[in-house]
Amino acid sequence: MLTRFTIATLLLLPATIVPSRQASDAALLDKARALHKHVPLIDGHNDYPWALRENAARDLDKLDITKPQPTIMTDIARLRAGGVGGQFWSVYVPADLAGQTAVTATLEQIDIVHRMMRKYPETFELALTADDVERIFKKGKIASLIGMEGGHAIDNSLGALRMFHRLGARYMTITHSKNVPWADSATDQPALGGLSPFGEQVVREMNWLGMLVDLSHVSPDTMEDAIRVSAAPVVFSHSSSRAVNDVPRNVPDNILQMLPKNGGIVMVTFVPGFLSPKVTAHSAAQTAEQNRLKQQYPTDENSVKAAVETWVKTNPAPRATVSDAADHIDHIRKVAGIDHIGLGGDFDGITTVPEGLEDVSKYPALTAELLRRGYKDDEIKKVLGLNVLRVMRGAEQVSKKLQAERGPSAMLFEGK
Repeated sequence: MLTRFTIATLLLLPATIVPSRQASDAALLDKARALHKHVPLIDGHNDYPWALRENAARDLDKLDITKPQPTIMTDIARLRAGGVGGQFWSVYVPADLAGQTAVTATLEQIDIVHRMMRKYPETFELALTADDVERIFKKGKIASLIGMEGGHAIDNSLGALRMFHRLGARYMTITHSKNVPWADSATDQPALGGLSPFGEQVVREMNWLGMLVDLSHVSPDTMEDAIRVSAAPVVFSHSSSRAVNDVPRNVPDNILQMLPKNGGIVMVTFVPGFLSPKVTAHSAAQTAEQNRLKQQYPTDENSVKAAVETWVKTNPAPRATVSDAADHIDHIRKVAGIDHIGLGGDFDGITTVPEGLEDVSKYPALTAELLRRGYKDDEIKKVLGLNVLRVMRGAEQVSKKLQAERGPSAMLFEGK
């Protein structure tokens, strides 16, 4: 029998448990923010330069990140709130640009990053080495690195690759969404079965330069070839685990198993469709429904649009979450080990965001989730940035050795 005392106690339970949980969450966030002060959180991929190009014609004054910028995911106040200590700024240009058009557009994107350093010198400083990152972080600034997204940007020229490195580029993603003439993409029809002989030479030249070989966006065959050829650790600047969510942009387990020997890292990305199987399934269902409607109304775009909108209202999209991102970290830790994990949010390169990871201020929420899951402080420091610094130093050491042995490659692209 329930007594008045028992009933009263039961009624009080929610009121006592919820504040306790809130207090625990607040304590974890406080500890997370403290950890971000001890080591630089180095994010592998942020597309603010492209957002500036698309929204403000590359004019820093029109999208001034010293002020709140609610239409994008990045501004200085939120970078500070997120405890970001190092950022690879992506100098992305679309894969459908080719030849000199792609080269020029990439140069313009690199120019944006250099102008950022000039406009906001109290916040950002260009970093070229791991020592630079640590030095700049200790000064209280955000170490800013340049990452090229897509081998189409070099127009099949090792000379262009070397000049981009001189301008500060410290990684290059081998492909973007389409194949390049010397490497297969994850999201295009296979043409080479991985890297061509020239593609292998691109990897070797990046090793010679000390430039990180980025395997996000490439096919599994290209991943395998690049890891086989590379004398330095590789990176996946913004990818997650394919075993957790089976999409082409994520990294298969057999590749994860190769990372301990290579020394490379997967920088877990926050793209909802890469994180959550539920989001992926919903997107596939919506695409299938849209295709069905196009067949039903082949000459009536308005009917298709209206029917898709109705379908979306009756089938609301699920949200990816902080927990989903942590699940990917858990799996990579299990297969490859804690030394092979980083973070690559892809903020301002995505149109939807996970719940709890809406912008660059939210990194501590993921750190708190890892603490909740029992990760030790030293393990979290590796994920935040120490693993990236180790990989950078590895690439720098390989470069020093190779440059003592040979000069720059004279190989020319001859269609293979």
